[in-house]
Amino acid sequence: MFRWLFTWLRGSRSRRWAAALAPALAAAVILLWPMDTGRYLRVRPSGEMQDRSGRLLYAFLNADAQWCFARDLSEISPRLIAATIAVEDQRFRRHCGVDWLALARAAWQNLRHRRIVSGASTLTMQVVKRGGNPTRSLGGKAWQAVEAVRLELRTSKDDILAAYLNGAPYGLNLAGCEAAARRYFGKPAAELSLAEAALIAGLPKSPTGYAPTVHPERALRRRNYVLQRMRDERMISEAEYARALREPLGARWHAFPALAPHLAMQLRPDISARGKVRTTLAADVQQAVERIVAEAVAAERGQIGNAAAVVVDADNAEVLARVGSASFADTSQCGQIDFCRARRSPGSALKPFTYALAIERGCLYAGETLLDSALDYGLYDPENFDRRYRGLVSASDALRHSLNIPAVTVLERVGYGEAHSFLRGIGLTTLDRPPEHYSLGLTLGNCEVRLEELAAAYCMLARLGEWRPLRIVQEQTVGDRRVLSRGTCLKLYAMLAQPLPGDGHGEEAVPLHAAPPVCWKTGTSTGRRDAWAFVFNRHYGVGVWMGNADGRGSDKLVGAQSALPLAARLFRSLPPKTAPAWPESRGDLYEARVCALSGLPASPFCPNTRSETFPRGQYLNRRCDMHHPAPEPTGAACYVERWPASARGWNLAQIQNAVVPRDRALRASAAAARALRILSPPDKAEFVLTGEPDGDRIPLRASLDDRLPLHWYADGVFLGTSTPEQPLLFHLSVGRHTIACMTPDGLTDRASCSVAEPSPSPRFKE
Repeated sequence: MFRWLFTWLRGSRSRRWAAALAPALAAAVILLWPMDTGRYLRVRPSGEMQDRSGRLLYAFLNADAQWCFARDLSEISPRLIAATIAVEDQRFRRHCGVDWLALARAAWQNLRHRRIVSGASTLTMQVVKRGGNPTRSLGGKAWQAVEAVRLELRTSKDDILAAYLNGAPYGLNLAGCEAAARRYFGKPAAELSLAEAALIAGLPKSPTGYAPTVHPERALRRRNYVLQRMRDERMISEAEYARALREPLGARWHAFPALAPHLAMQLRPDISARGKVRTTLAADVQQAVERIVAEAVAAERGQIGNAAAVVVDADNAEVLARVGSASFADTSQCGQIDFCRARRSPGSALKPFTYALAIERGCLYAGETLLDSALDYGLYDPENFDRRYRGLVSASDALRHSLNIPAVTVLERVGYGEAHSFLRGIGLTTLDRPPEHYSLGLTLGNCEVRLEELAAAYCMLARLGEWRPLRIVQEQTVGDRRVLSRGTCLKLYAMLAQPLPGDGHGEEAVPLHAAPPVCWKTGTSTGRRDAWAFVFNRHYGVGVWMGNADGRGSDKLVGAQSALPLAARLFRSLPPKTAPAWPESRGDLYEARVCALSGLPASPFCPNTRSETFPRGQYLNRRCDMHHPAPEPTGAACYVERWPASARGWNLAQIQNAVVPRDRALRASAAAARALRILSPPDKAEFVLTGEPDGDRIPLRASLDDRLPLHWYADGVFLGTSTPEQPLLFHLSVGRHTIACMTPDGLTDRASCSVAEPSPSPRFKE
């Protein structure tokens, strides 16, 4: 094959054919030679932090110290695209990279004037020029023409047009139409009017000479020329042309968005690596929150130097707004410190989690009576914030009024080691010392926390016990983890529910019927150095910190006086939702009778009772133990009350320091109660469903059901109470079950059973 080709080429006639075809072959080789199109189509974009819908929040200069925001053609105004084609390359959609008609026209005009008065560069050639040899020599123009044709053969017209619009110079250090639109008109390129688009389209001809902020008259003439070209090319009507001509220039210097600067600095490595990072923030909410926080701090200038806030969508734990300081640029108040991540003392803001854990562990009921009185542990003697005592208070009121003494007694029941582990488990990573370091002062905030982590913990309460770390980058994947039961969180909702400042009173008050109900809790650190407030319902969670960067205290730094009004204003500024703002019970609560005085499940000796709700699955194993039969009849009152001697170790369900000894009959009754045994179902019993009406249920029976009312549970769910006159039935369902029985004194017994489907009937061969 090669020998034949070599012999053919040696012939004179063959050599003439080869010489004739050589230019065409060379051109074909040049045009079809592999080409890196990205060399011309790529731009160097500025790093962008965007909100949840793609709106620009914050930007960084690119490697060339330019502002360059790359956008798809779909994100650029069609008016700007049309104006660019009209003034730069009218036959862009029809030529192959080189406009031969424009080239001939330019050559004739330049020869006639004996100087360069007109150019013939197409948009494709200008894209090639930016990516390669920018020379204006004849050889350079020829090279640009060849590269333009090669580029057109390998990519689409839209890609070339997008590369031009995203990389062309528009004056100052602006590369691309998006940066120019934002700088001169303060809006994205997609929102430009016809006159604005014409002005932007005319700038690349002479970015410095037509700069609208420096040479407005020249810029106006250039804009009008672009509009004329659009009219001549029939891209706009005569009426549109006339209307656009009447518009003023309207261009001025606009700052680029600089929202959430602390978050931008935190994400800067990712932004540099990926170009764009889309967050969960909402630009409108972020802007409003930054303004409100700045106004609140400005109103307290001299007393409160800074503030931070986090706004969370409770449905998905996504951060909608995050403000690290009142003013990022205020160096006098250390504005560049991100106080959302700073370690500060939370004060009483941790109390709800102590109460929630106590309810979850079964050592506290929400309506239980506690004692707010002097408390002395030797070296540790906590006091209330106002140094006053309220005496007997319910657990709900103690939490709602943020009383210190009841909170410490509740933590003593739970154990500070278990509370420490629980708080670490819901994301409070700053509790990095052993539990003994904090001891019983943990619930009063003798530790350090971060605002964003504590906001996530409150969001867990809003989400009815499902905890997940706050999500702030959309690509971030997080999972839920249940840490509290729904019933416990429903009780916390009821305990923390209060109107916000301004709801229902005052000239600017929100009408109560229009304001969704909320829960809130405040905190004030020792020495009034930090003020906190957290507001939540099923819609949103808002966390606020206020204080001074140097830790200086102030009389103004009280959670309820400074942080709560700010948190309330932020919460009420959020867009309303149509879903219910308050959670529904959905069977997660049940009612039982409690002693009207102690708030504990009533014993047979409690004279007055009331109804109270309890989380489904919470055993009523703690009964009122303060009412007892009188040793001797004393008239109408046949019982006596027994109270603990002090607040330390307070527990009305387990009386210490009783002033009247139990009588002999009561001791005998207690001894008999210890003989409680479940008789039906027998332990480890196995049942098979019959499928017959009312056939798949069994009576629940115990050794003491002829003498005492008994409380029954199945798999942790309260079934009801059996009495000697009214037994209780258990409806069987497939699976393994644990049955629990409890006496009024709190003694329990358990039995397990399994229930199976019936086996299919056997078939016999005939």
